[in-house]
Amino acid sequence: MSSILTNNGAMVALQTLKSINSDLATTQGEISTGKSVSSAKDNAAVWAIAKTMEADVKGFAGISDSLALGQSTVSVARSAAETVTELLTDIKGKIVAAQEENVDRGKIQTDIDALRDQIGAVVGAAQFNGLNLLSNTETTAGSGSINVLASLDRSSSGVAASDISVAKQDLGTSASSINVAAAGYTAAGSDAMSGAANTGAIALASNATPVTTVAVVGQTAGTGTDSVAAGTGFTATITAGSGIFATGMNTTTTAGNQEIVYVARDGDTEADVAQGLVDAFNSYISENDTALAAGISASVNATNLNQIDITGPDDSQGTGAISVQFQTAATADTTIGGRLEKLGEIDVTTQAGVDSALNDIEDLLQTAIDSASSFGSVQGRIETQSSFISSLTDSLKSGIGTLVDADMEEASARLQALQVQQQLGIQALSIANQAPQQLLSLFR
Repeated sequence: MSSILTNNGAMVALQTLKSINSDLATTQGEISTGKSVSSAKDNAAVWAIAKTMEADVKGFAGISDSLALGQSTVSVARSAAETVTELLTDIKGKIVAAQEENVDRGKIQTDIDALRDQIGAVVGAAQFNGLNLLSNTETTAGSGSINVLASLDRSSSGVAASDISVAKQDLGTSASSINVAAAGYTAAGSDAMSGAANTGAIALASNATPVTTVAVVGQTAGTGTDSVAAGTGFTATITAGSGIFATGMNTTTTAGNQEIVYVARDGDTEADVAQGLVDAFNSYISENDTALAAGISASVNATNLNQIDITGPDDSQGTGAISVQFQTAATADTTIGGRLEKLGEIDVTTQAGVDSALNDIEDLLQTAIDSASSFGSVQGRIETQSSFISSLTDSLKSGIGTLVDADMEEASARLQALQVQQQLGIQALSIANQAPQQLLSLFR
């Protein structure tokens, strides 16, 4: 049946043409934007995934900048530490030369002083953007290390930033100290030290078998992994009680002997403090031939790394006794020193000084080598992470392209086909619209 009111052929042709025009608009949009999914209405799920990945790419761009800054900062510190190592090697050569008695030790000492000053200059200048990784004398918690933003870790619970921690390696030459007159020493019960040698001055008399007493950094002997507040001062007093040990020993009873001092820096654990006190104790003893020959010494306990074992004298040097007491002082009365502070004590103008300097320079040289090695390891890790982030960013960009980019070859072929279909649709609609005209011939 034919009707002049309802043209079914025209309606079909019109719907077909609309569909073709819609597909043509979509294809032209892909060609103009280069994307098959350019908005959420194109494909909501794919668009959401792509936008999340694009946000990560933006984040990784910032991470790359952070890694570049961190790498430069660590590189400066590593280079300075290596320079300090070379200067300490030169100082060692001077000390070895001073072993010969037929040399001008005064001039050698002048050269050593100049090299020491140069080390101070290198450490002071080893900063990048105001940050110096070769100085760790601040008492603020957390100031002993920096964090370099390294990655964004996405999981089902959200996004978390991960860091590469860079510990400062103090190579300063300043000396640690405690203001003995002003320092308020804490009672043993609540002190940062405990043990017999902290409760009071413990007398160690000469015996055929030396007597050992203990002091513990912290209130409980153990692994010593607990941290110690930066700036906390630790000091030991050795008092020569009687006999041969009174000669040349420290006979003061004033707590806060400046010759045996360790001031904790940020990042130190109880074990670090124990080792520092042991080193200071033995360094002081090494300057007294009688005490050294009698076997007076301190050591870190093999099991409890925060426990100091103090061994008293044997009777090889005659009768006598010493007493030892450890105490602590608050941060307000202390000054944190550098790890190369013993450089200031090197004196090769005497034979005793030459002998002591040779041992000291070995420890200082190893400290500098360890610092340079630590920075080198961290720098290598940062470079590896930077390379990984660059590769990861490229992979994410490629993945985003796979999800949303248009296939231009396919789009081009589809455009030409749709243009032909559009022309045919227009012709079909024109033919359908002419059908009512044919009905007029029936009324002539």
